[in-house]
Amino acid sequence: MQLCNADDLGISEPSVSRAINQTINALSRPHIIQQFIRFPLDNQQHRIKANFMAIADNLSDALEKLKLASKDSATDSVDSCLDCLLKALANNHTEASVMIQEMGVLTLLPTLLSPQSSCTPKVANLIAELAKNEFMRGPCVEAGLIPPLIQLLTSSDQEVLLQTGRALGNICYDSHEGRSAVDLAGGAQIVAEHIKSLYQNTEPENEKLLTVFCGMLMNYSNDNDSLQAQLINMGVIPTLVKLLGIHSHNVALTEMCLIAFGNLAELESSKEQFASTNIAEELVRLFQKQTEHEKKEMIFEVLAPLAENDVIKLQLVEAGLVECLLEVVAQTVDGEREEDVAQLKTSSDLMVLLLLGDESMQKLFEGGKGSVFQRVLSWIPSHNHQLQLAGALAIANFARNDGNCIHMVDTGIVQKLLELLDRHVDEGNVTVQHAALSALRNLAIPVVNKSKMLSAGVADVVLKFLQSEMPPVQFKLLGTLRMLIDTQAEAADQLGTNGKLVERLVEWCEAKDHAGVMGESNRLLSALIRHSKSKEVVKTVIQGGGVKHLVTMATSEHMIMQNEALVALGLIAALDLVAAEKDFVVSSLVSVLHKLLSDERSAPEIKYNSMILICSAMGSEPLHKEVQSLAFIDVVSRLRAHENKTVSHQASLTEQRLTAQS
Repeated sequence: MQLCNADDLGISEPSVSRAINQTINALSRPHIIQQFIRFPLDNQQHRIKANFMAIADNLSDALEKLKLASKDSATDSVDSCLDCLLKALANNHTEASVMIQEMGVLTLLPTLLSPQSSCTPKVANLIAELAKNEFMRGPCVEAGLIPPLIQLLTSSDQEVLLQTGRALGNICYDSHEGRSAVDLAGGAQIVAEHIKSLYQNTEPENEKLLTVFCGMLMNYSNDNDSLQAQLINMGVIPTLVKLLGIHSHNVALTEMCLIAFGNLAELESSKEQFASTNIAEELVRLFQKQTEHEKKEMIFEVLAPLAENDVIKLQLVEAGLVECLLEVVAQTVDGEREEDVAQLKTSSDLMVLLLLGDESMQKLFEGGKGSVFQRVLSWIPSHNHQLQLAGALAIANFARNDGNCIHMVDTGIVQKLLELLDRHVDEGNVTVQHAALSALRNLAIPVVNKSKMLSAGVADVVLKFLQSEMPPVQFKLLGTLRMLIDTQAEAADQLGTNGKLVERLVEWCEAKDHAGVMGESNRLLSALIRHSKSKEVVKTVIQGGGVKHLVTMATSEHMIMQNEALVALGLIAALDLVAAEKDFVVSSLVSVLHKLLSDERSAPEIKYNSMILICSAMGSEPLHKEVQSLAFIDVVSRLRAHENKTVSHQASLTEQRLTAQS
């Protein structure tokens, strides 16, 4: 979210910067000047310089008078001097601010900020105008203006409160010094209390004051987690939500609330407070009223961080946000304007985000018969890549429990996803490829779906992306194949004897820059052996150079990967020890097994499978010699006392084998 600039805080004096910028721009563009001004450029420069000189002289006089007037407390004189200063700022904001600072006027202002003085609103207004300049905010703090400004917040005069709120808000704008000073003086708490007491009042002047106060709190806390947490602890969120509901007709105040929500919603601790309010209903109601792209974007910026919370996800679904999003998609899907493309992306992305919550997802699934679910399905065959992406991601999110997965496979969703992937083999849209593969992977998890998906040709389509150089696609491709062959011996056999696949897996097993791809490659290599139990698959893996990677996998920090590797290595040793012997020696398999058995932290199944593998390795003379050299009997004999009976029994058998062949 952006900070609230000074002009957003209800400026009462005319804007200076625009006039100055227009003058400067005019000087830098002679061709424009010639169209509107008839005297030569040199004369124009003289005239501007003379004008600035006159302003400077008037300002100097006013500053001197103000010094004298502040000592005498002459209200009329002070008032006229302030008018002159404000006029000078209106004519040349930056130069006037510099002169005011250089002549020491800031140090005079604290004494003029008296609650009883009729000049006080004008003094606060002057400070607000000066603090529009970044270079003036620090000096305002150093001049001691914050404490008297904070004291003015106890005033009952609405104009005093308005100008004081502006001054504090502008001083806090992107200023660490300003925020720290306001924090030290307790200003945020007072402003928060004002908002709580005023939020039900719908009079125009009160709404203007509320807008300024909301802006002040926003500038005070923007991009500062500790100050945002402070506001949350003060309970400003419920108040602002109520304020939004009551004042939704007021554009300026509504926008200020939305910006404040956007800032606070980024903080995780705010989600619980938001969830306890009716923020979902208010935002959806407000969204339904909007016709302008910019206004919808402001609401989207609040919805996105809020929708990360599962409770709020469900609240938004129940409030009807999904229907709003689907309507935006329908209105913008064929649009070519930049704002149409942006709205389509934001709406569809938010839709996918809502499906990440279990309850919200299940509510929209409605047993596979929900209208929302059906609409999302229609996105997959779309010609719009953003809708294809969102549709595939939505399916992946719906496919988070077995019941949903089984229903979707039975109703033909797999074919839609395969057709989508086929369209992107050549087009190569990586995000769509990744999303569609994610959906297929999730759908393949239930056992009953695997054979159906294999029969539908999922493996063949997935293999078309084997040459992809994009790690996200590689990762999902590997995961999809691993899920498909789980308990499917025939499919594992077929894929495991595919030389090109095994060659690619071995290559990816060395992808150290992409840990996910490397891990999934190892796991798929192991799965091909474990589920096929085929000597031909083992032969293909050995010839492809995969053995060393499985030995390395056995040393993984993840127990499940260790165990998968050991089971696969055990099958290799049992099915073709002679062919694997050299790779076992080179990759130091025996040393790895000795370490796993010696490590007290090794899980029981790791110790058990390590001993099984040792027994198999004894059939190889070079491996047998290594086992003898490492004194395995000592390690194994200690495991006879292991608390796990399966481990202790296997230790006895292994010890007997080692003793017999020693």
